[in-house]
Amino acid sequence: WLKRKATRALHADPSWKRADHCRGAMSSTLIWECIKGNSSFIRKSTNMPIMSAEKGNLCGLNSFKFSALANSKVCDVSSTKKGSNETIILTTRHSKASRAARPGSMLLQSGLKKQTKKGLAQLKKATEGSFCRRDLLELAEKKYQKVKTSFKKKKVVFKSRRATK
Repeated sequence: WLKRKATRALHADPSWKRADHCRGAMSSTLIWECIKGNSSFIRKSTNMPIMSAEKGNLCGLNSFKFSALANSKVCDVSSTKKGSNETIILTTRHSKASRAARPGSMLLQSGLKKQTKKGLAQLKKATEGSFCRRDLLELAEKKYQKVKTSFKKKKVVFKSRRATK
């Protein structure tokens, strides 16, 4: 009886719904300090920088600048293949703070055009708006170009075995 009364009193107060009462209201620097050395996404090898396999990490480096888990704004360009279709995908973070507690719906994916002029314009519009990070625009454009060139396949040239006279 007493528990029910206490929860009713809590839910009657509208201030409990604010973001500072949410579980995901930790600062990004605190989150980074917790995950920088202990994360399931860390990939270590000798004579190499520490890499990260998390989704939304633009360069794949284990650093605060590129971390999708620690930062509130994320920008990543990647590719996916469904059957014979290859697509370029822009990954961003959801604008609602409540989605940080739900890892499955924390990141949003949208397609980018393969035509260079239109794809770069889409990327610029997404990053220069209020949603994404402008400091990662140049790196995202470079990665877009690299992903696009990775789609090109080399043509196999067959040489005739007969001697030409």
